[in-house]
Amino acid sequence: MSRDGSFDRKALRKSLRKARISLSSEQQYSAEIAVAHQLNQSEFIHQSTTIAGYLANDGEVSLSSFITAQWQHQGPYKRHITLPVIHPVNKGHLLMLAYTPTTQMTENKYGIVEPEVACNHIHLISDHSVILMPLVGFDRQGNRLGMGGGYYDRTLSNIRNAPIRPKLVGVAHDCQEVSQLPVQSWDVPLDAIVTPSRILHFKND
Repeated sequence: MSRDGSFDRKALRKSLRKARISLSSEQQYSAEIAVAHQLNQSEFIHQSTTIAGYLANDGEVSLSSFITAQWQHQGPYKRHITLPVIHPVNKGHLLMLAYTPTTQMTENKYGIVEPEVACNHIHLISDHSVILMPLVGFDRQGNRLGMGGGYYDRTLSNIRNAPIRPKLVGVAHDCQEVSQLPVQSWDVPLDAIVTPSRILHFKND
Protein backbone atom coordinates (compact mmCIF):
# COMPACT_ATOMS: atom_id res chain seq x y z
CA MET A 1 0.00 0.00 0.00
CA SER A 2 1.27 3.53 -0.79
CA ARG A 3 1.66 6.04 2.01
CA ASP A 4 -1.43 8.02 0.92
CA GLY A 5 -3.66 4.95 0.72
CA SER A 6 -4.00 5.17 -3.07
CA PHE A 7 -3.58 1.39 -3.47
CA ASP A 8 -6.44 0.71 -1.06
CA ARG A 9 -8.65 3.19 -2.91
CA LYS A 10 -7.78 1.75 -6.31
CA ALA A 11 -8.47 -1.83 -5.18
CA LEU A 12 -11.71 -0.82 -3.45
CA ARG A 13 -12.83 1.10 -6.50
CA LYS A 14 -12.26 -1.89 -8.75
CA SER A 15 -14.10 -4.28 -6.42
CA LEU A 16 -17.09 -2.00 -5.79
CA ARG A 17 -17.49 -1.06 -9.45
CA LYS A 18 -17.59 -4.76 -10.28
CA ALA A 19 -20.30 -5.31 -7.65
CA ARG A 20 -22.63 -2.65 -9.00
CA ILE A 21 -22.02 -3.52 -12.67
CA SER A 22 -22.89 -7.14 -11.85
CA LEU A 23 -26.42 -6.21 -10.77
CA SER A 24 -29.11 -7.43 -13.18
CA SER A 25 -31.33 -5.02 -15.10
CA GLU A 26 -34.20 -6.01 -12.79
CA GLN A 27 -32.10 -5.22 -9.71
CA GLN A 28 -31.05 -1.90 -11.22
CA TYR A 29 -34.65 -0.93 -11.96
CA SER A 30 -35.79 -1.96 -8.47
CA ALA A 31 -33.00 0.20 -7.02
CA GLU A 32 -34.05 3.14 -9.19
CA ILE A 33 -37.67 2.95 -8.01
CA ALA A 34 -36.71 2.43 -4.35
CA VAL A 35 -34.26 5.35 -4.33
CA ALA A 36 -36.84 7.59 -6.01
CA HIS A 37 -39.30 6.68 -3.25
CA GLN A 38 -36.73 7.34 -0.50
CA LEU A 39 -35.89 10.74 -1.98
CA ASN A 40 -39.49 11.75 -2.62
CA GLN A 41 -40.34 10.99 1.03
CA SER A 42 -37.33 12.85 2.43
CA GLU A 43 -37.59 16.18 4.20
CA PHE A 44 -34.61 17.65 2.35
CA ILE A 45 -36.29 17.11 -1.03
CA HIS A 46 -39.61 18.48 0.21
CA GLN A 47 -37.81 21.72 1.10
CA SER A 48 -35.84 21.94 -2.16
CA THR A 49 -36.28 24.13 -5.21
CA THR A 50 -33.08 23.47 -7.19
CA ILE A 51 -31.67 19.93 -7.17
CA ALA A 52 -28.55 18.67 -8.92
CA GLY A 53 -28.89 15.13 -10.20
CA TYR A 54 -26.89 13.00 -12.62
CA LEU A 55 -27.41 10.53 -15.46
CA ALA A 56 -26.40 7.03 -14.39
CA ASN A 57 -23.32 5.39 -15.86
CA ASP A 58 -21.20 2.32 -15.06
CA GLY A 59 -23.86 0.65 -12.91
CA GLU A 60 -24.75 3.72 -10.84
CA VAL A 61 -28.26 3.98 -9.40
CA SER A 62 -30.43 5.69 -12.00
CA LEU A 63 -32.25 8.88 -11.00
CA SER A 64 -34.51 8.87 -14.08
CA SER A 65 -37.72 8.12 -12.16
CA PHE A 66 -36.87 10.67 -9.49
CA ILE A 67 -36.04 13.39 -12.03
CA THR A 68 -39.26 12.77 -13.95
CA ALA A 69 -41.23 13.13 -10.70
CA GLN A 70 -39.58 16.51 -10.05
CA TRP A 71 -40.47 17.76 -13.52
CA GLN A 72 -44.10 16.82 -12.75
CA HIS A 73 -44.05 18.25 -9.23
CA GLN A 74 -47.12 20.28 -8.29
CA GLY A 75 -46.52 22.67 -5.43
CA PRO A 76 -46.14 26.33 -4.47
CA TYR A 77 -42.60 26.37 -5.93
CA LYS A 78 -41.36 24.90 -9.18
CA ARG A 79 -38.49 22.45 -8.81
CA HIS A 80 -35.47 22.89 -11.05
CA ILE A 81 -33.18 20.00 -11.97
CA THR A 82 -29.56 20.46 -13.01
CA LEU A 83 -26.92 18.04 -14.25
CA PRO A 84 -23.14 18.16 -13.93
CA VAL A 85 -21.15 19.14 -17.01
CA ILE A 86 -17.36 18.99 -17.34
CA HIS A 87 -16.15 22.59 -17.14
CA PRO A 88 -14.86 23.64 -20.58
CA VAL A 89 -12.26 26.04 -19.12
CA ASN A 90 -11.60 25.25 -15.44
CA LYS A 91 -9.92 21.86 -15.74
CA GLY A 92 -11.12 19.16 -13.35
CA HIS A 93 -14.23 21.09 -12.28
CA LEU A 94 -17.94 20.79 -12.98
CA LEU A 95 -20.66 23.21 -14.00
CA MET A 96 -24.31 22.60 -13.14
CA LEU A 97 -26.66 23.19 -16.07
CA ALA A 98 -30.44 23.22 -16.19
CA TYR A 99 -31.99 19.94 -17.33
CA THR A 100 -35.50 19.68 -18.78
CA PRO A 101 -37.19 17.26 -21.20
CA THR A 102 -36.16 19.57 -24.09
CA THR A 103 -32.52 20.14 -23.10
CA GLN A 104 -30.02 19.65 -25.94
CA MET A 105 -27.61 16.88 -24.92
CA THR A 106 -24.12 15.86 -26.00
CA GLU A 107 -21.49 13.28 -25.02
CA ASN A 108 -18.46 14.32 -22.98
CA LYS A 109 -14.96 12.86 -23.29
CA TYR A 110 -15.95 9.91 -21.07
CA GLY A 111 -18.92 9.03 -23.27
CA ILE A 112 -21.37 10.30 -20.64
CA VAL A 113 -24.36 12.27 -21.90
CA GLU A 114 -24.61 15.81 -20.49
CA PRO A 115 -26.35 19.09 -21.39
CA GLU A 116 -24.74 21.28 -24.02
CA VAL A 117 -23.04 24.25 -22.37
CA ALA A 118 -25.13 27.42 -22.55
CA CYS A 119 -24.29 30.35 -20.28
CA ASN A 120 -27.93 31.19 -19.62
CA HIS A 121 -28.56 27.65 -18.33
CA ILE A 122 -25.79 27.62 -15.70
CA HIS A 123 -26.80 27.43 -12.03
CA LEU A 124 -24.31 28.39 -9.34
CA ILE A 125 -23.50 25.74 -6.74
CA SER A 126 -24.87 28.13 -4.12
CA ASP A 127 -28.23 28.21 -5.95
CA HIS A 128 -28.85 24.56 -5.13
CA SER A 129 -30.79 23.15 -2.20
CA VAL A 130 -29.49 19.61 -2.72
CA ILE A 131 -26.70 18.05 -4.77
CA LEU A 132 -27.20 14.35 -5.47
CA MET A 133 -23.93 12.60 -6.28
CA PRO A 134 -23.14 9.14 -7.63
CA LEU A 135 -20.42 7.22 -5.86
CA VAL A 136 -18.42 4.01 -6.02
CA GLY A 137 -18.27 3.35 -2.27
CA PHE A 138 -19.36 4.81 1.05
CA ASP A 139 -19.06 4.20 4.78
CA ARG A 140 -21.25 5.09 7.75
CA GLN A 141 -19.09 8.09 8.61
CA GLY A 142 -20.32 9.90 5.50
CA ASN A 143 -17.22 9.36 3.40
CA ARG A 144 -17.55 8.94 -0.36
CA LEU A 145 -15.31 7.12 -2.81
CA GLY A 146 -15.78 8.40 -6.35
CA MET A 147 -14.47 7.29 -9.72
CA GLY A 148 -11.09 8.88 -9.08
CA GLY A 149 -11.34 12.02 -11.19
CA GLY A 150 -11.88 14.34 -8.23
CA TYR A 151 -14.45 16.46 -10.09
CA TYR A 152 -16.94 16.77 -7.23
CA ASP A 153 -14.26 17.31 -4.59
CA ARG A 154 -12.69 20.19 -6.55
CA THR A 155 -16.03 21.73 -7.46
CA LEU A 156 -17.36 21.60 -3.89
CA SER A 157 -14.14 22.44 -2.04
CA ASN A 158 -15.01 26.13 -1.64
CA ILE A 159 -18.36 25.49 0.04
CA ARG A 160 -17.18 23.11 2.77
CA ASN A 161 -17.26 25.78 5.48
CA ALA A 162 -19.90 28.07 4.02
CA PRO A 163 -22.63 29.03 6.53
CA ILE A 164 -25.34 28.29 3.97
CA ARG A 165 -24.68 25.60 1.38
CA PRO A 166 -26.42 22.80 -0.50
CA LYS A 167 -27.06 19.50 1.22
CA LEU A 168 -24.60 16.98 -0.23
CA VAL A 169 -26.25 13.60 -0.72
CA GLY A 170 -24.64 10.45 -2.10
CA VAL A 171 -26.73 7.90 -3.98
CA ALA A 172 -25.68 4.25 -4.00
CA HIS A 173 -26.65 0.61 -4.09
CA ASP A 174 -26.56 -1.09 -0.69
CA CYS A 175 -23.75 -3.34 -1.95
CA GLN A 176 -21.47 -0.29 -2.21
CA GLU A 177 -21.14 0.11 1.58
CA VAL A 178 -17.80 -0.67 3.24
CA SER A 179 -16.88 -0.55 6.93
CA GLN A 180 -14.36 2.26 6.55
CA LEU A 181 -12.95 4.18 3.59
CA PRO A 182 -9.41 5.52 3.39
CA VAL A 183 -9.90 9.30 3.50
CA GLN A 184 -7.84 12.08 1.94
CA SER A 185 -7.67 15.71 3.10
CA TRP A 186 -9.42 16.95 -0.04
CA ASP A 187 -12.38 14.55 0.23
CA VAL A 188 -15.65 16.41 0.74
CA PRO A 189 -17.82 14.54 3.30
CA LEU A 190 -21.49 13.89 2.65
CA ASP A 191 -24.47 15.09 4.66
CA ALA A 192 -26.52 12.01 3.77
CA ILE A 193 -26.48 8.85 1.70
CA VAL A 194 -29.54 7.35 0.02
CA THR A 195 -29.73 3.67 -0.89
CA PRO A 196 -32.70 1.54 -1.95
CA SER A 197 -33.22 0.48 1.68
CA ARG A 198 -32.48 3.57 3.78
CA ILE A 199 -31.24 7.12 4.22
CA LEU A 200 -28.18 7.71 6.39
CA HIS A 201 -27.70 11.19 7.85
CA PHE A 202 -24.39 12.62 9.05
CA LYS A 203 -23.27 15.70 10.96
CA ASN A 204 -20.39 17.41 9.18
CA ASP A 205 -20.56 20.82 10.79
